[in-house]
Amino acid sequence: MRIVRGRLLHWPNNNWRLPEYLEDGVMLIEAGKIMKIGPVRAFVEQGLDLAGAEYYPGHLILPGFIDPHLHFPQIDVMASYGAQLLDWLNDYTFPQEAQYADAEFAQVAAESFISLLLKNGTTTAFAFGSSHATSVEALFAEADRHNMRMVAGKVLMDQNAPENLLDTATTGIAESEALIQRWHGKGRLGYAITPRFSATSSELQLRAAGQLSARYPEVWVQSHLSENRAELNWIQQVHPSYGDYLATYEDNGLLHRKSLMGHCIYLSESEIERFAKAGAVAVFCPTSNLFLGSGLMPFQALKEAGISLGMASDVGGGTSINLLETLADAYKVCQLQGYSLHPYEAFHAITRGNAAATELDDSIGSFQVGGEADFVRLDPEQIPLVARRLGGEVSLRDELFVYMTLGDERLVVETTVDGRAVYQSETAA
Repeated sequence: MRIVRGRLLHWPNNNWRLPEYLEDGVMLIEAGKIMKIGPVRAFVEQGLDLAGAEYYPGHLILPGFIDPHLHFPQIDVMASYGAQLLDWLNDYTFPQEAQYADAEFAQVAAESFISLLLKNGTTTAFAFGSSHATSVEALFAEADRHNMRMVAGKVLMDQNAPENLLDTATTGIAESEALIQRWHGKGRLGYAITPRFSATSSELQLRAAGQLSARYPEVWVQSHLSENRAELNWIQQVHPSYGDYLATYEDNGLLHRKSLMGHCIYLSESEIERFAKAGAVAVFCPTSNLFLGSGLMPFQALKEAGISLGMASDVGGGTSINLLETLADAYKVCQLQGYSLHPYEAFHAITRGNAAATELDDSIGSFQVGGEADFVRLDPEQIPLVARRLGGEVSLRDELFVYMTLGDERLVVETTVDGRAVYQSETAA
């Protein structure tokens, strides 16, 4: 049994206004599960010997961070200069993704990708592969080696891309189905049917993807929607028979409660209403939206419309895999639209909120008894400016705000997956 003692913070219910904070708390972990959590005095009264506990009095312990939208092959094109979305894909992303046809290359890249996630406190991710099944095989194998929660999918792309990246409506679906049968539900792994976006899939492929989703209702769907104005115009040219961008997914059975759509910046009133009715998830990707000049997601308006929201790094359009830095950009994007993102709402978003949006909150996202023991330990002393800011009497709200505006991966001194510390910084106490 592992006994962890320290400052514990989580959201036991899916309400960001109601965190549970234990100034001196204890968490008992056994076989990768949380067996008990509570204030230290309660355990002492019960006669538990805390002499062998791991004790971190100055650190903040949170549920592991959950990233619901990022691109595994795009770690190789992060910080690529000077383009908006469509140019960026053609000039940087597509040429790099071609290398993921090579199984050895994909394996080495997967090791680096998983290592980066864990170093940054991310314990669960929803990742796009390349259009090659080899990329997803490598990613699943590496995630499984760490017993990490990972949902991923082979990109479906049968048109409007370089020849060496294209599949077909037949081969793309067949490869996806084979990956589902091999990996979905193995350990802590899950599959997401993954049209890159509807411009790079024919109507035949979109329809077949929807049929695949109907055959496997337990798997997710992930794609992109209304990210960039030039993209919207292109969609209209590629798929003129559909009423709008949303309809390219909606009319093909790809829009439902397990659908995660990145960006959702330029939805019409009709699209917002239909999106909310479908119960799909709009994933906020503030860093990539700023970096690529795509626009500002109307976070507050979508929330008020009843749309379920996620918060994601969107690497590699996003320039950091660290979700603390994602929150900093989310705050700024919301500020520009007259909405102040509360630190409780922000940290809820990357823990319990993302777990609820992806229907995984029965397992992860909080410190619930019986839940999976994924957590991250933050040490403010690792960044001198953060330590200085928190040197006096600071509220929990303000402490979190400092982490999300001044923090980065240096704050993360431990990442635990399934009860086991899989990353510890060299300075971890």
